[in-house]
Amino acid sequence: MATHKLLLLPGDGIGPEVMREVEKIVSWFRKSGIGFETETDLVGGAAYDAHKVAVTDAAMQRAQDADAVLFGAVGGPKWDAVPYNVRPEAGLLRLRKDLGLFANIRPAICYPALADASSLKREIVEGLDIVIVRELTGGVYFGEPKELVTLEDGSQRAVDTQVYTTGEIERITRVAFEMAKTRRNKVSSAEKSNVMKTGVLWRQVVSKIHKAEYADVELEHVLADNAAMQLVRNPKQFDVIVTDNLFGDILSDIGAMLTGSLGMLPSASLGAEDPKTGKRKALYEPVHGSAPDIAGKGLANPIAMIGSFGMALRYSFGLIEEADRLDKAIANVLASGTRTKDIAAPGANAVGTQDVGDAIVRELETLR
Repeated sequence: MATHKLLLLPGDGIGPEVMREVEKIVSWFRKSGIGFETETDLVGGAAYDAHKVAVTDAAMQRAQDADAVLFGAVGGPKWDAVPYNVRPEAGLLRLRKDLGLFANIRPAICYPALADASSLKREIVEGLDIVIVRELTGGVYFGEPKELVTLEDGSQRAVDTQVYTTGEIERITRVAFEMAKTRRNKVSSAEKSNVMKTGVLWRQVVSKIHKAEYADVELEHVLADNAAMQLVRNPKQFDVIVTDNLFGDILSDIGAMLTGSLGMLPSASLGAEDPKTGKRKALYEPVHGSAPDIAGKGLANPIAMIGSFGMALRYSFGLIEEADRLDKAIANVLASGTRTKDIAAPGANAVGTQDVGDAIVRELETLR
């Protein structure tokens, strides 16, 4: 029996709570005959408290050795005053950079049972199924120089640099087009070519790749601010949206709220395919943050974290039937009326984090 190596990095805030529910799902699949080997380590504020760094070299080596990494959440006001280079978020940035995770896949799916949980009208979001493909290791988050300096007159100047190369844009573009071919065959490329040189290059490269390799896929170019507006006005016009690191961060959070809650949106971060094994380095995480205001209260919605494991089943382990079964179990639990507070109807009784995890395990058993 093949063994799949999983590294669990629960992190901070609600991260450990939602990760515990994933561990229930992993255990269920293990009992069903699938070989999962798991390790757990620290990241973010938890790692800083223990080691004074946001992720240790030992944890990074475990991540390199794993077939997939499951990541919870990092950060919180407790660590606001720690040095910039060891802030909790630096752990996630190092994981992305050192593992070469350049492609962030963020689906936004509105389950029929949750159409009324969205802040938009039911007819706008019901049946929504889009994917945002975000470039993850370039752009303004990593560009140099990045500095905050004090000038001679005592005032300060902050600099962040937006940098993209042809190769970085080409590889994320191919991921988006390949994904569109398995869906509705449409890619929307979002940038700011009207005011940014990186946007000009982005549009040129995407157009070139489209013409040379994917002419059978529909392509449209849209300015990123207009894409944000269109996501709220008529999100179902989109299928696959490909965009840079900064705009992808913003647009994917909008996509999350279309579905009713940040607690509903999983994501996958993928590296380049190994030419020898065909495997990719991969990290899977919910889009929601650490939510320190509800941490430890059993209120967190674990569905995005569980859905992230479902993406690992699909993209890292090739367990398509198992991924489909987990997706169906989640949908059935939601259809049954089981809700955490963030997606419960006003006045309805909400259940806790553990209740949702237990319900999904019971549904998996029913679907066996």
